Amino acid sequence: MNNNSRIVLHLDMDAFFAAIEERDKPWLKEKPIVVGADPKDGVGRGVVSTANYKAREYGIHSAQPISIAWRLSEEAHRKGNPRAIFITPSSDRYSITSREIMDYLRTKGTTVEQASIDEAYIELPGTSDKGQGNLWEEAEKMAREIKKEIWDKQKLTCSIGIGPNKFIAKVASDFKKPDGLTVVTPENVLDFLAPLSIKVIPGIGPKAQEKFSKLNIQTIQDLRSLSEVELTEFFGKWGIAMWEKARGIDDAPLVTEYTRKSIGEQITFEKDTLDAPFLVQQLQKLALSVGKYAQDQNIAFKTVSLTVRFFDFETKSRAKTLSHYTDEATMIEKIALQLLLPFFDARENPKKKPIRLLGVRIEKLLTAQRDKML
Repeated sequence: MNNNSRIVLHLDMDAFFAAIEERDKPWLKEKPIVVGADPKDGVGRGVVSTANYKAREYGIHSAQPISIAWRLSEEAHRKGNPRAIFITPSSDRYSITSREIMDYLRTKGTTVEQASIDEAYIELPGTSDKGQGNLWEEAEKMAREIKKEIWDKQKLTCSIGIGPNKFIAKVASDFKKPDGLTVVTPENVLDFLAPLSIKVIPGIGPKAQEKFSKLNIQTIQDLRSLSEVELTEFFGKWGIAMWEKARGIDDAPLVTEYTRKSIGEQITFEKDTLDAPFLVQQLQKLALSVGKYAQDQNIAFKTVSLTVRFFDFETKSRAKTLSHYTDEATMIEKIALQLLLPFFDARENPKKKPIRLLGVRIEKLLTAQRDKML
């Protein structure tokens, strides 16, 4: 390995949103739970935020269209299983629980990176008078203490992976879900990765998998048969990262200070539409909401982007970047409308396809200080 002295823990809460719902509503215990948009008997719009493990047995998973989740639930019911219970997300409760967990984690290590609302990395000091072997034992002991504390205080389970870098730790945390603990020491990295699917490598999606399938490459062991030069020919610079990940190499540091890169909102309509007054009205609401949040947080911006998704799920994004930062919320609406107008004619929508979703986002953010808005 490129740095055997590192010890990184990756903590991933198990079905976080659904687990909180089950914890706070005892009548949901041991029932299939889906947190997400209202399915409306199979015609609802939007997606699944998360599903607990019983619902996952039906084939339901996060980011899945809620209408498909509903159909899978009905299919399971016809086979004699209980219907999934669909719940609207409760962001406040999830955020409060997340904050309490993250505050606790920051007492356990010198370096902590909150990767999302329900996952975090902790890096332990890499050298010790006690010897490297003892450090791995200390890391496992810490992981067990963390799991116990979260269960005792929150009545929630988590899975933790321990490895010599962020990549290995994250793969390990997913290895024995739920409520798992997996330790991968430097000398075991190659054997641990070898039988796993190439899908565990970040960035290998369906298109890359299709290309690899033609080469009869399914596992990380198979992937190692390709040289760095061959992977670079296939995938450019990303091929180098694939070659490294297949060997467990990852130098990425923990990021302890989170810098928000964008602020945005989107809405999925009940019916696909190309009605201009309606779409303009919805866009104004989105822009107003984004602008209010930015002003409340004293945030300036330089770029406004618009996302348009048509009825057939084709998605287009357009953006405009100003020459200077501004904290004027009215600029968001003004620019977003400019970006939307071409979608009513042949410039952006030659087939006059109805629109399913609109999204407004501001980017290139800066804490608003007048002397910096140049």
